[in-house]
Amino acid sequence: MGCATSSANKGEENTKRLRKPKPWKNTQPITRTELIRMRDEFWDTAPHYGGQKEIWDALRVAAESELSLAQTIIDSAGIIVTSADMTTCYDERGAKYELPKYVLSEPTNLIRDN
Repeated sequence: MGCATSSANKGEENTKRLRKPKPWKNTQPITRTELIRMRDEFWDTAPHYGGQKEIWDALRVAAESELSLAQTIIDSAGIIVTSADMTTCYDERGAKYELPKYVLSEPTNLIRDN
């Protein structure tokens, strides 16, 4: 029994609980439409930076989900989160995945589209 508990606790140590990113401000105020375009461009090109497409896909779904679902996706995909806001992650093979804040949350200076 002690071994099983030790293994479970050890696994939990390697998994950070996700949290919302800290508020951030874009260099210039942008609209929601511009933010969506920036996000789409990032996700379209992200697999070219290396790593596995499946991990990029899981990161995108997690980034676009509520925290509890995002945590489940990250855990299920075997993604190692080194910063709780998901800006830096690794897959089980050690490939690094860096996510810009604009794909994880909205800036404080977002202009609401009419």
